[in-house]
Amino acid sequence: MNVTVDKLEKSMAKLTIEVSAEDFDKAIDAVYRKQRNKVNIPGFRRGKAPRKLIEKIYGEGIFLEEAVNDTINSTYPKAAQESEIANEISSNPEIAVEQVEAGKPLIYTATVAVKPPVGLGKYKGVVVEKTDITVTDEDVEAELKKEQEKNATYKEVTDRPVADGDRISLNFEGFVDGVAFEGGKGEDYFLNIGSHTFIPGFEEQLIGVEPGKETEINVTFPENYQSKDLAGKSAVFKCTVNKINEKELPELNDEFADDVSEFDTLEEYKADIRNTLAARKEEQAKVEKENKVVDAIIADSEIEIPEPMLKAQQEQMVDEFAQRLQSQGLSIDQYFSYIGGSREKMMEEVKDQADKRIRSRLVMEEIVKAENIVATEEDFEVELGKLAEAYGTNVDNIRGIFEGREKDRMMEDIAVQKAISFVTNNAVEK
Repeated sequence: MNVTVDKLEKSMAKLTIEVSAEDFDKAIDAVYRKQRNKVNIPGFRRGKAPRKLIEKIYGEGIFLEEAVNDTINSTYPKAAQESEIANEISSNPEIAVEQVEAGKPLIYTATVAVKPPVGLGKYKGVVVEKTDITVTDEDVEAELKKEQEKNATYKEVTDRPVADGDRISLNFEGFVDGVAFEGGKGEDYFLNIGSHTFIPGFEEQLIGVEPGKETEINVTFPENYQSKDLAGKSAVFKCTVNKINEKELPELNDEFADDVSEFDTLEEYKADIRNTLAARKEEQAKVEKENKVVDAIIADSEIEIPEPMLKAQQEQMVDEFAQRLQSQGLSIDQYFSYIGGSREKMMEEVKDQADKRIRSRLVMEEIVKAENIVATEEDFEVELGKLAEAYGTNVDNIRGIFEGREKDRMMEDIAVQKAISFVTNNAVEK
């Protein structure tokens, strides 16, 4: 296999890949062996007709298309990896077949985006706004309130109508244009008034409703509602409140502190909350500082991102999201059906984020080169240790995953993270 590279304008490149006639013929023969049982030739048992005879009857191209696809799929990754731009390729290839004929080499081209040049701006001594990490009394009280809400209890009340904050048992049935719709009915459904888990406006109209009396709730489904059949439509829900349970919050005292924490007094518990919030704010401030510094460097740098590179990053981000959904037992198609979305719509939604991710990576890689930042074997071992701890296994099990190109990628990521630490430590907060 021969590979030549032509640099094109706007950070694009074209690889011309030539697969020998011998290798291409093997690919054609492999397709013949896979498909021959599907071809019926009089005088031969199914699957026994010679390839040349099949090609003579049905044409020489009968096996070519699949052989071309198989050959490209099997040769392109190696060709790209062995090319002089292996570490620069930043998009999926656009394939064009230049020569395809039995007995001759297969020649095709792969047009790809490559990493664009970076006009690196100022990256040392970047000035950013300092994040306030002060923990106020209000912050502590808000955390206390959250814990108080978590430990709330409910008791049934019968002498008043529904109020905000109540937990009610509800029967309901929804109608659009007088017709009940699928999924719009429920019995003894527990609903926290004020939780905003139902359609906007639904819960508010239940406030003041007395138990046992049927009432009608008028709502309009959001335009982006998960069911396209209901999106944007007006509906009427016939509702009956079965029970009203009133929320009771525990008193904030020493007994409460003893119940929900390891501390004997409320003041000790509040002091611990303050310390926890301080540590949390400090960590958040560190992340915010990094983001501000990187954003400032990006804004002061010049990069022209080729469109295929941006599209590849968008696709990767959508695929990453799909994998996260899959780990939760939900396919991305199911997700789209719930929210009324599509892959194309999500691609557009992540476009700005994809652009920023690319620019951040490129400027940091440029700083890695400018400052001669390197990832050491010690850095690699530390990272393996973190991964082993996160996955609850030992380092040796993790090490086997990160070999060859996978190790190279990790070392590149480590160097980039060291570059982020470098510019962050060199930044000035005001």
